Amino acid sequence: MVGASTSDAKSATGSGSGRVARAGRATARALRRPPAALARRVRRATHAQGAGESGLGKLIELHAVHSAGDMLITMALASTIFFSVPTGEARGRVALYLAVTMAPFVLLAPVIGPLLDRVPHGRRAAMAAALLARGCLALVIAGAIASGASLELYPAALGVMVASKAYNIVRAAVVPRLLPDQISLVKANARITLTGLISAGAAAPLGLGLNALGERYPLYAAFVITVAGAVMSFRLPHKVDLARGERTVHIEELARSRAERAERTKEQSRGRKLMAVGMDTPVLKALIANSSLRVLTGFLLFFLAFLLREHGLSGLSPAFSLAMVGLAAGAGNALGNLLGSWLRDRAPEAILVMMMVLALASSVAAVVAYGAATVTAVSAVAGICQAMGKLSLDAIIQRDVPEVVRTSTFARSETVVQMAWVFGGAIAMALPLNGTLGMAVAAAVVVAGMIPTMGSLLSTARRGSPHPRVR
Repeated sequence: MVGASTSDAKSATGSGSGRVARAGRATARALRRPPAALARRVRRATHAQGAGESGLGKLIELHAVHSAGDMLITMALASTIFFSVPTGEARGRVALYLAVTMAPFVLLAPVIGPLLDRVPHGRRAAMAAALLARGCLALVIAGAIASGASLELYPAALGVMVASKAYNIVRAAVVPRLLPDQISLVKANARITLTGLISAGAAAPLGLGLNALGERYPLYAAFVITVAGAVMSFRLPHKVDLARGERTVHIEELARSRAERAERTKEQSRGRKLMAVGMDTPVLKALIANSSLRVLTGFLLFFLAFLLREHGLSGLSPAFSLAMVGLAAGAGNALGNLLGSWLRDRAPEAILVMMMVLALASSVAAVVAYGAATVTAVSAVAGICQAMGKLSLDAIIQRDVPEVVRTSTFARSETVVQMAWVFGGAIAMALPLNGTLGMAVAAAVVVAGMIPTMGSLLSTARRGSPHPRVR
């Protein structure tokens, strides 16, 4: 009887523990199911239209990881440089930030671009190194925040920006090597950027939660994410790296192309010396147009940030006004990339022209009737135009510039548009906080970009690119 009772007790205990284990496994499966389903949907989207087979899908996933880390670092810097101090002091700190970031950025064109062109066999390693450098610099920034050492903060922030641009330069240069036949360059660039924006948006709540624990914690998370991205870089297909024989062929093709172009343009050689090596007229005009749009976004960012901290839009509080305009700019940027991914194969020059016209129209409307609706519209339109303008510029470079100098060309273009953005911020810092005046300056910036580029861009769009797309 005692033995039977003991056996029954053990059986009951075993049955109870089994039920608990089964319940635990069922709960774990239920918790895993939604993230797994979301991951499968994301993977289907990133690998659609041949992107999975070509390797473009892996590049899209890598960029999503990069963007998540970028968001965490940006949030930490924003809370440290801008929002943690009064408006008067914020002006000084932002001006210092612009000054520090503008001058050393010229390293991208004469140093980083040609250096990356000379190591085409190690593009995956270059992207991994850039990601790893950003992660380590995030730890340096975290240490500077903890110790209050502002002298370390700004150089480290500069290093983060340079490493991020170096990654973006290499990433943009390799897109044509991973491009499936079903996708155009504009669509591929849009899909990469849009996925990055979604990833950054998903990382924002995480950053807010970690920032509530302390300003350093988003930077610690950014370190972990960027290290993961460095590992993911080596999952890209080997064809991302140029083979040595391919480079020799590209150099020979480039030499022939330069000789032919020199012969055709001998009478205009003096004017052509003003252009960077590897950049022909369509690229230069697109760069000028895109730079004017980047000046516009840099100007609006800093001008409205300071204006709306002190003077809210009509009938709205300063905090709500600032949040509304910021949300409109972010939504516009996302919409621009979404539109780029939906567009049929249109000439990128035509897209650039449409963006400048749209930016000018919205700016003029804000001058005529300054108010909450028009200022919000200007911010949203500027986001759309910046996104689609950059997609178009990248597509033109990827299409028209030989691969052997494509990386350094991207370095030059990134340097120019970054300095344009900084120039826009500097204009904003110098202006009085008058809304109508600010919108008039915004319109003038767009006009300055339209005058030298509209005719050439429209002409190129009508007749098609003078050069075949380089793959």
